[in-house]
Amino acid sequence: MRVGVPKEIKVQEYRVGLTPGAAREYVAAGHSVIVETNAGAGIGATDEVYRKAGAAIADTAAEIFASADMIVKVKEPQPREWSQLREGQIIFTYLHLAADPAQAKGLMASGCTAIAYETVTDAKGGLPLLAPMSEVAGRLSIEAAGSALTRSAGGRGILLGGVPGVAPARVVIIGGGVVGTHAARMAVGLGAEVTILDRSIPRLRELDDLFTGRIRTRFPTTEAIEQEVFAADVVIGAVLVPGASAPKLVTRKMLKSMQPGAVIVDVAIDQGGCFETSRPTTHADPTYEVDGIIHYCVANMPGAVPLTSSQALNNATLPFGLALANQGFAAVTQNPHLRAGLNVHRGRITNKAVAESLGLSCPPIEDPIAA
Repeated sequence: MRVGVPKEIKVQEYRVGLTPGAAREYVAAGHSVIVETNAGAGIGATDEVYRKAGAAIADTAAEIFASADMIVKVKEPQPREWSQLREGQIIFTYLHLAADPAQAKGLMASGCTAIAYETVTDAKGGLPLLAPMSEVAGRLSIEAAGSALTRSAGGRGILLGGVPGVAPARVVIIGGGVVGTHAARMAVGLGAEVTILDRSIPRLRELDDLFTGRIRTRFPTTEAIEQEVFAADVVIGAVLVPGASAPKLVTRKMLKSMQPGAVIVDVAIDQGGCFETSRPTTHADPTYEVDGIIHYCVANMPGAVPLTSSQALNNATLPFGLALANQGFAAVTQNPHLRAGLNVHRGRITNKAVAESLGLSCPPIEDPIAA
């Protein structure tokens, strides 16, 4: 198979779909890899490094979209990218379609087969291709919060860990999954006072055991959310409903009762965000203020550390990408975990949660994967 890697064009996105090491694995498996010139610049990988890995270099993205059987990316295709996709072509990347109806329509119109990293599953029911970026984003969320808390950034002027004789910041994390756990690790490590809210009692037990008394856990009733959010210096939104839009758990009305200068970090922004006042921001302009509350809603947080992120992502995606390259669409029909990742095929949405979020129908599972 001919595998194409265009340069990412989303604002300040420095990751790359295939690292040179991953490209070498595809070549060793008998596939040809074509990489857009300077696609790896953000991770310090030159065109020459890719050539040594066995890849060819293309001058433009148009060449890649025109010739590749499968496109491997990091972020969702932008309008000028989805317009270049064609019928039968596979695109393997993050999509987050539930919060992006325009992209969904573009992919459907192209006739391509779109497989989303964020809905591919594993044998344990996890999301193995989302997990590494959730780990990165969770850890970065605390770094971002610490920066936004400074007075010069509009925050409360509080140090996350405090100092002897001065109380640390109160960090509230809504969601105890991968993002929430890694955010808690960072916050606890810095000395902050941490509370995690999650709807799963078994997960709350696991978190209690994991952190051995260094955090508080609460079940997120409306009352509990209000109590914790109103007292918090930092609120991390780490809620995930696979494939679907994130629920709005903090309303604008609630902001008025929060501590002035408190910080919201919405890691769920790719799925529409879990705060009513969230809107996507960029690394160039990451924060804004609503009713005295600082919002950090960067939609590609791991893009700030592209070397770490690209390597971690490729470690996870490589087995699935090679399966697609080796078998083509047949890999989707034979592998239930890749089937879970199928979001668009033959002009239709094929993931139930995505379809419901977009108000569209979803064909029977056997229909879109028929030969």
